[in-house]
Amino acid sequence: MSDLRTIIIDGQEVACDPAMTLIQACEQAGIEVPRFCYHERLSIAGNCRMCLVEVVGGPPKPAASCAMQVKDLRPGRNGEPPEIKTNSPMVKKAREGVMEFLLINHPLDCPICDQGGECDLQDQAMAYGVDFSRFREPKRAAEDLDLGPLVETHMTRCISCTRCVRFTTEVAGISQMGQTGRGEDSEITSYLGETLNSNMQGNIIDLCPVGALVSKPYAFTARPWELTKTETIDVMDALGSNTRVDTKGREVMRIMPRNNDGINEEWLSDKSRFVWDGLRRQRLDRPYVRVDGKLKPASWPEALSAAAAAMKGKKVAGLVGDLAPVEAAFALKQLVEGQGGTVECRTDGAKLPIGNRLGYVGDATIEDIDTAEMIMLIGTNPRVEAPVLNARIRKAWLAGALVGVIGPEMDLTYDYDRIGNDRAALQMVASKDRDRDGPDYAKPKVIIVGQGALREADGAAVLAAAMELCRKGNAKLMILHTAAARVGAMDVGAVTEGGMEAAIDGAEVIYNLGADEVDIADGPFVIYQGSHGDRGAHRADVILPAAAWVEESGLFVNTEGRPQMAMRAGFPPGEAKENWAILRALSAELEATQPWNSLAQLRQALVDAVPHLAQLDQVIENSGDVLDAGPLGDAAFRTAIADHYLTNPIARASQLMAELSAQAKARSAAPLAAE
Repeated sequence: MSDLRTIIIDGQEVACDPAMTLIQACEQAGIEVPRFCYHERLSIAGNCRMCLVEVVGGPPKPAASCAMQVKDLRPGRNGEPPEIKTNSPMVKKAREGVMEFLLINHPLDCPICDQGGECDLQDQAMAYGVDFSRFREPKRAAEDLDLGPLVETHMTRCISCTRCVRFTTEVAGISQMGQTGRGEDSEITSYLGETLNSNMQGNIIDLCPVGALVSKPYAFTARPWELTKTETIDVMDALGSNTRVDTKGREVMRIMPRNNDGINEEWLSDKSRFVWDGLRRQRLDRPYVRVDGKLKPASWPEALSAAAAAMKGKKVAGLVGDLAPVEAAFALKQLVEGQGGTVECRTDGAKLPIGNRLGYVGDATIEDIDTAEMIMLIGTNPRVEAPVLNARIRKAWLAGALVGVIGPEMDLTYDYDRIGNDRAALQMVASKDRDRDGPDYAKPKVIIVGQGALREADGAAVLAAAMELCRKGNAKLMILHTAAARVGAMDVGAVTEGGMEAAIDGAEVIYNLGADEVDIADGPFVIYQGSHGDRGAHRADVILPAAAWVEESGLFVNTEGRPQMAMRAGFPPGEAKENWAILRALSAELEATQPWNSLAQLRQALVDAVPHLAQLDQVIENSGDVLDAGPLGDAAFRTAIADHYLTNPIARASQLMAELSAQAKARSAAPLAAE
């Protein structure tokens, strides 16, 4: 490309975009430049001075490479390309001096610091510092902050890189953190000592380059070199954020984000990051059978034969829960429909169309939000339904995108134009010749429809209106799901015409595959297969203990229709088994043995039936017709989630999620004056 500019870095010619900073140009050339304050997803602060480089022919002092662009460099005297050096004596001496300054007040905490082994300051002091100190004065100390139950602070270690301040302000959209004072008296603090009010605050733990901000639940439980690291995905919402699960022995010690520009960038919501303590509590670790009205422990053969005896010759309905992998949904469908029964995954009553992938996934990718000029939210609150997606919408808003909302009043961390809260507002936007002051919301570029909009009786009409609006305005549609398992289960056809009411109508036996948000009336015999002793297990007549998502390998399809693989990081407790294996064993008891003996064989059958599930980490192009649904009703739009922190059995088993939920309720309650 002609608009690239050639510069010389350490004697190596590099062609790069003139808008790049020098630190980015060095990265492109494969040359490492140390840094503390610079982060590619945050604004440039230029305050740690660790990234100094020498500009040949420039001022006789080093320049901060994070704050200087390629286009600012001047060519040589005879027109030679500009030259910078990252390893000259000037740079080496400057880095040693900067490191000496950074360590002036830094405490000698390394042996007891929870960041030890993952500390940028430790690594860079070894690589670029000196092996002595000329500082003899007493070190400064700072008071620790109380930021809430998630982030533990040791502010004496802080080097004022301001990454946490920039993240909370720019990405999370809260304004509680800042820096006060000048010189040696400067310190990072929170406004009036407030705790952080964000469901993205855990990311500042990853961003902190020293041990000033560490994970409170994980602190002092393990060292990084003791942990087994497994790359997997998150199932707490339907975004499919890429994560890394760290285990010590059989226990999950922490969950961290992995970078995936197409989905979560490198952020993770607090619920996804800290829900791991729910994997240790309320677990089902052995089968149970109800005898004389009471659940009694049983062996696997007893439980399976009781389940098979109940199912034989009866009308069976299967319910697919929100955390079930695609393989389990596929195996349940094969098993139940083989017995003449019906299966349903839309347990919340969402009016998602059968067989029309455009109608239950849409055609927008998460990355489309970045470049959208207008974004329309219909019946969704992405801040609680998908916090990382909400941060992405905020990023688009900061870049100039307009956001319109049809739904209730809510705090989304960015400004929006609330068009209304009922079907009439949607009808007004969808009408072709709408005349309205301000932006033309009849032509948004991305329309995001939430599950709250689809659960009412006229949900199909709402979806049809949104699809018609997309067609008219040449916009893209995204269906924002709240359940990680929903799209995959829809893909394999775990649905019944008429929805859940039709599926369980007249059923004598209900096979509940981890659907804990459903109230099953008295009458049918209930077989519950799941990981936690939640609502589904209380109603069950037979309990078959299953693995949680980190304890088995499984496919999940995210809200944009991208199949991803969740890898096994540990093993289920006690006698609990993998979901597909339980269904395979039960099929043998029913004398309708499923034609696979391993997960690989099951996946082969799955891919034969639904070929696009083999395209891992690819967004499949969807097609489908605009729905022909009935008229819109007159109900108001409601959001799908009442309590962000308690949406599934794993979260409800977590003590930390209970604490966060209580805090959120207390924060939203209006303060009352004493009489």
